[in-house]
Amino acid sequence: MRYFLYSLFFCSVFFTGKSFSQTRFKDVTDSAGIKHVFKVYEGMFGGGACVIDYNKDGFEDVYITGGMNDDVLYKNNGNGTFTNVFENAGLTLTKKYVTQGVTSADVNRDGFVDLFVTTITSRDKKQTIPREINLLFLNNGNGTFRDATKEYGLDQMYSFSTSPSFGDINADGWPDLYVGNYFNEFTGKLSVINDATVVQANQIAKGYLLLNEGGKKFKDVSDDYGLDFRGFGFGGVFTDFDNDGDQDLFINHDFGYKRTPDMLLENKYPSEKFTDVAKEKGMDLKINSMGTAVGDYNNDGLMDYYMTNIKFNYFMVNQGPGKPFVDKATELGLGFFAISWGANFADFDQDGDVDLFVSNGDLNPNCVPMANFYYENLGNKFQDNASAYGLADYGIGRGSVVFDYDNDGDLDLLVVNQEPVLPNYPVPSTTKLYRNDSTKGNWIKIALKGIQAESHGIGSKIEVEAGGKKMIREIDGGASSHLSQSSVIAHFGLGNSQKIDSITVYWTGGNKQTITNIKANQLLTITEIPAPKKPGFNYVNLFIALGLAVVLILFRRSMKKRPTANT
Repeated sequence: MRYFLYSLFFCSVFFTGKSFSQTRFKDVTDSAGIKHVFKVYEGMFGGGACVIDYNKDGFEDVYITGGMNDDVLYKNNGNGTFTNVFENAGLTLTKKYVTQGVTSADVNRDGFVDLFVTTITSRDKKQTIPREINLLFLNNGNGTFRDATKEYGLDQMYSFSTSPSFGDINADGWPDLYVGNYFNEFTGKLSVINDATVVQANQIAKGYLLLNEGGKKFKDVSDDYGLDFRGFGFGGVFTDFDNDGDQDLFINHDFGYKRTPDMLLENKYPSEKFTDVAKEKGMDLKINSMGTAVGDYNNDGLMDYYMTNIKFNYFMVNQGPGKPFVDKATELGLGFFAISWGANFADFDQDGDVDLFVSNGDLNPNCVPMANFYYENLGNKFQDNASAYGLADYGIGRGSVVFDYDNDGDLDLLVVNQEPVLPNYPVPSTTKLYRNDSTKGNWIKIALKGIQAESHGIGSKIEVEAGGKKMIREIDGGASSHLSQSSVIAHFGLGNSQKIDSITVYWTGGNKQTITNIKANQLLTITEIPAPKKPGFNYVNLFIALGLAVVLILFRRSMKKRPTANT
């Protein structure tokens, strides 16, 4: 195909070009003890990672799906290295399945973060799609997990699932879940998927919108909330695009030009429904939508959205209430050709605005090498400095996550790569960990502890004001990037500012909390101050009040009947 020839041309340019600029990211995969590669089943699909401090030791760990290979749970040793503790962590049930994506949240609010893993089929037997169930593992709090799939009502939901995402759609503090599903029926090989194989209407699938019922089970409320559409779903990201305090949902659909475009679902909370506003907002993108990065690139208080795609990616900039989003990818220097999957907004250089990393990789087994992008935010434009900064890897990229694995204050990067199906791939294609060695800028990291909101603040927003700038972050519940979830600890670069004027937390559920005059270069934990509870309806108090009223009436009547003395 023509775009593969274009990709090959770009790759040849990148391979021959060399940069003498400072390398800001160092590949520490080997020294950190990371040995992982995602192996596809038949072709193309899979490869996600989830940042999770599963043992609450203050060092963030990472779970990575393996597809046909075993998944891994890398325990952060706190000294720059990781140990794979998967075998003894109660997660080996995943070996029966071809795993895809992963996300985490404190499902039962016991203080420990739980894991949700999506699958597409069993490893040991071929099944017609829909092929298998997804898996929920509850954290036991002792370094191990237990399978809670059946307990939470998920053991009969057979599907071909891609990316999962946690959010809180009804603001009750219990994390809900959206799961993207790709096929409803498919009997061919995944390695030969193309336009011609996806035109039949019975192949596209409905996603799952799963309501968390008090930490006891999940209930599929897709139809109840108006999610009655079908599409080639690559997942959805919960985000408050309209700044009204509730969580909306943007859904990525593959083959949007053949079947269902991307969708932007506005949450009508407190009503229990979503309304699709994609067309009026210009977000009904008819593309091969693989994933979404969420960030406020120009610090105007509005969340913007970068969608990965085959050929050219889209950067939909938020224009505010009553206005549609505008694609500014070309205008802002993001209009490069690639097949992109994961994407992450983060202030890697800590100068007060978010940069953008993009994970690129060909359809496997085509396997044309293409380098990742690293777009540095220059204010009114982005510049790709991947080659200069040590991030122009040519592995077959899929999911990507950002987190501060070495607790030095800046954000590091992990990229999941697939094993090539075809032989003689020109470079190693394995999962990579990059340490951020930038020395620029002060910083603040903020962890949330929800009391009425979700316990780790998923879905809440944090606004930091420092050095004349206002910066905002949403707490990631998964499916940002591709099949993955980055750290739930918010990070802000502060440039030369050594103190923060104010930090405001907009908790999911409506609470607002502000603190002032905070020192830079620290991890700050903010605990939610609960709003006063409104008095509930109490039948005992009602009966007492009615009784007193009856006594008072009878007393007044008796006083009226009493004779008065003549004078």
